[in-house]
Amino acid sequence: MQRYAVGIEFCGIRYRGWQTQQAGVPSIQETIEKVLSKIADEPIILHGAGRTDAGVHATNMVAHFDTNAIRPQRGWLMGANSQLPKDISIQWIKEMNMGFHARFKATARRYRYVVYNTLNRPALLHKQVTHVYQTLDVDKMMLAARKFEGTHNFETFRAASCQSSQPVRHLSHCRLTRHGRYLVLDIQADGFLHHMVRNIMGCLLEIGQGCYEIEHIDTMFAAQDRKAAGVTAPADGLYFIQAYYPEHFELPQHPLGPHWLNLPDEIPNI
Repeated sequence: MQRYAVGIEFCGIRYRGWQTQQAGVPSIQETIEKVLSKIADEPIILHGAGRTDAGVHATNMVAHFDTNAIRPQRGWLMGANSQLPKDISIQWIKEMNMGFHARFKATARRYRYVVYNTLNRPALLHKQVTHVYQTLDVDKMMLAARKFEGTHNFETFRAASCQSSQPVRHLSHCRLTRHGRYLVLDIQADGFLHHMVRNIMGCLLEIGQGCYEIEHIDTMFAAQDRKAAGVTAPADGLYFIQAYYPEHFELPQHPLGPHWLNLPDEIPNI
């Protein structure tokens, strides 16, 4: 039995999220499993670093699978990509020891949320960014994003259907930056709750539109009630960027890595 880790890039527009759903509902996990199972000539189960909602994208979703099949790494990679749909691609593959686990060995996960802030909606970026036509107070949003950093109870910022046993998470950074017409929220934590990033982004957008002041975030945290926060931002602009692991696993990086959209790996202080 050999364990492999893979790095997966996908456009989530046509899928109901990462996790396998009921029959007839397309998911990223099931789509890849079917292809790998053909190559291995045996059933393959894929374990991802995290879950994504319907419509969410990824540049480097790390996953692993076990198999008895003996294939060269290039055979796995080229064979899978030749059969996968064009909106899913395996970017790298590596043999791992059985001590590696894509989900349980991850020390942090990183997302980016991309807003296209202009009067007219984009066509080429349809469903790949979230279009906001209203004028936003971006400076206020940048300051508000920093309020989420550190260790907090995120009960207010998770979906009512979230199945996590506890809502406390540590955010190592939560920074909003402006790149012309684009606003990009870069957020990293030890783990995320269901809809957590989208609910945080929804809060920041409401602050940018003047719905309430930055200090109201403290009231939201104290309420520990989803009803105390505002809208859930659309899935369109959300990207799973990276999962981080102890260095001794020596996992490859996506060619674009965390520098997607030409953003620095290290987020500067604001």
